[in-house]
Amino acid sequence: MPNTPAYRDASQETWRMFRILAEFVEGFDILANVGPAVSIFGSARTDRNHPAYQDAVRLADMLTRRGFAIITGGGPGIMEAGNKGAAEAGGKSVGLNISLPHEQKSNPFQNIEVNFHYFFARKVMFVKYAVAYVCFPGGFGTLDEFFESMTLIQTGKAPRFPVLLIGSDYWNPLANWLRDHVLARGCISSGDLDLFHVTDDLEHAVDLIDDYFTQHRELAAHPGSAMEATQPPEARMTAEGTLYGKHMRRDGGSDARP
Repeated sequence: MPNTPAYRDASQETWRMFRILAEFVEGFDILANVGPAVSIFGSARTDRNHPAYQDAVRLADMLTRRGFAIITGGGPGIMEAGNKGAAEAGGKSVGLNISLPHEQKSNPFQNIEVNFHYFFARKVMFVKYAVAYVCFPGGFGTLDEFFESMTLIQTGKAPRFPVLLIGSDYWNPLANWLRDHVLARGCISSGDLDLFHVTDDLEHAVDLIDDYFTQHRELAAHPGSAMEATQPPEARMTAEGTLYGKHMRRDGGSDARP
């Protein structure tokens, strides 16, 4: 039979769970004490002389001096810039590296490094340990992380943490498309356009993140602990950094998950 997933021995497939679990265990173990962090995304193709690269270095430097760790995908381009700004400011510079069919060269500015085979395990780490997302211009990976954050916040699976899009000339056409086509067709609500913020002002971006963390320190610092005793079941945080929510019932109602 052809060697495709549909014909593989199920007993071999179940063993793969241990490899998946190992990635979660390693990520949780290494990042448990990283403290409040900001995840920075952007193109791996951005040249070191590009203004966006320099802005990412500067932004990471400012965030680090405010006490935040910096998390990136560990690669070149904007990821390298984020790690560089954090490392040179003497902060925690986290790289969540991914194994790809074509080799990804990790950048040399990571002082905390975690390696992943699975994108979904890696994504959990970006969300769980971040109090904010910052997206510089980037490709499919950056857009994926941006829309992942929008999905989590819009559905209430994540707190409304700051999502900053740096570079108005790059991001405004996307924001306009969301308003003129997606919203116009009723696929999202008008308030959903307020879930992200487009800016060119790095200091303003840092202030927004710092203000959010100051106001939500108990939630952002230790997801799943401080809120556990004070919130109803549907508002409690999971250990993965998302909200429990409710299970749907066949009668159309829902049950809160404890």
